[in-house]
Amino acid sequence: MKPFLYDTPYPSLRLPVFARNLVSTSHPAAATAGVRMLMKGGNAVDAAIAAAAAMTILEPVSNGLGSDAFAIVWDGQALHGLNAAGRAPAAWTRDYFAARQGMEARRPPKRGWDSVTVPGMVAGWVALHERFGKLPFADLMEPAIDCADRGYCVPPVVAGKWAAAVPELGGQPGFAQAFMPHGRAPEVGEHFTFREAARSLRLIAKTRGEAFYRGEIAAAIAAFAREHGAALTEADLAAMQPEWVAPISRDYRGYTLHEIPPSGQGIAALIALGILSHFDVASLPRDAVASQHLQIEAMKLAFADTYRYVAEREHMEVTVEQMLDDAYLARRARLIDPNKAQDFGPGNPPTGGTIYLTAADEQGMMVSWIQSNYMGFGSGVVVPGYGISLQNRGHGFSLEPGSPNLVAPGKRPFHTIIPGFLTREGQPVMSFGVMGANMQPQGHVQTLVRMLDYGQNPQAACDAPRWRYNEGLSLNVEATMDPTVVQGLVDLGHRIEVLQDPYQDFGAGQFIWRLGDPSVEGYVAASDPRRDGQAVGF
Repeated sequence: MKPFLYDTPYPSLRLPVFARNLVSTSHPAAATAGVRMLMKGGNAVDAAIAAAAAMTILEPVSNGLGSDAFAIVWDGQALHGLNAAGRAPAAWTRDYFAARQGMEARRPPKRGWDSVTVPGMVAGWVALHERFGKLPFADLMEPAIDCADRGYCVPPVVAGKWAAAVPELGGQPGFAQAFMPHGRAPEVGEHFTFREAARSLRLIAKTRGEAFYRGEIAAAIAAFAREHGAALTEADLAAMQPEWVAPISRDYRGYTLHEIPPSGQGIAALIALGILSHFDVASLPRDAVASQHLQIEAMKLAFADTYRYVAEREHMEVTVEQMLDDAYLARRARLIDPNKAQDFGPGNPPTGGTIYLTAADEQGMMVSWIQSNYMGFGSGVVVPGYGISLQNRGHGFSLEPGSPNLVAPGKRPFHTIIPGFLTREGQPVMSFGVMGANMQPQGHVQTLVRMLDYGQNPQAACDAPRWRYNEGLSLNVEATMDPTVVQGLVDLGHRIEVLQDPYQDFGAGQFIWRLGDPSVEGYVAASDPRRDGQAVGF
């Protein structure tokens, strides 16, 4: 592609960062934790794990020690995908939830113990380190332990979301003890320590994660579950096994986008780009109505199929290959009317057959990593004495008979978190992600179109105003979007609400783009101004 444009056309506090070794996260101290490992002689995997561990302390709104995780790793020769999503407890059936919620319930609850599946993140750290790490595993936990013990001053964006979560979650087991140290959320700049989590991190470091799934921490989690009449057991925790998977992919403008396969929603980005490949997007003005409308309509079509068909792969009635079939996506593209917004239903594929961070080093290893408690603070349940804040991924299951996402023992739910990776002719180009619920594939599409169709550099593509599709004809757009573009989309039939809050509504990305030989030219990185973070390198 032609060289990036390095202008700064959008309001932002960030500039591109150039270095041979880089870590980009949504908290500067976590990025620094990763850089510490690189400076000790570690590689990008060591840096990513250290940064990820630190993020459980620094941004507890978005992730914790009870999270799930996914990764895509370029090891210097090939791509590897890691699925560290946990499974449903053995006792979870539709009847289990019917007895607790009533037969009319369509999904497991949003919060509390009955939203908690087995946390997979710690097992993911261990699996990633065993395969690719260089430094001792315990070394990677040191920055997070130090941060939890000594504390840190809470940054602005996290403080706002923390305070917003308290009214809903303050009554959940263990939440107030862990996250309301003065009977309220910490304020901006206020010091917060999390020594219970430091205790768990030391046990994880000492036992290489064994304590979390078959030792002291597992026993504490299971005992707290029993105390509250929940289903999660020590046997459920002991059964956790991360899975190495082959990423799925789709070509776009001479590049290839790679995503983790279902039950994640990464396929939605591949579908949308497959549809957009049938349009000459670059011929349309970059920030104009016509370009944004095409992207929105392609995303709607992608979500219609994703929400209808995607589940754990063995439970899907169609295959990934069928959903990405060239002829099928061409037919879906023909449904788009450039002059009118539409409410699309799912198609019929041919039958047969949130934190995100990224790290890269000068040897060429690149890591795309994401971990999450799902909704803010996840279930709201925190195991006392250990600081284990548990995710609420069980809410991603369905209780409707016939749904591919129908809850079942040992099954993985539909997942929203998706790391991304871009290659060209089999060689690495960019590790990236855009966290934030269903905004994630939408963020992948919008930023990639800006880089690949319009030549914008990663930071500018990250800074640009975004839209978010909800359902039907409903969209949210950022307040920074040109009012004439907003009105133009309204004129096409889009129902738009302008929002000021960027934290979850419009996602937050981290990007590392390889410029050439990493030992010479290195990389250029971007960090989203919608969060508190930055890219750090040397």
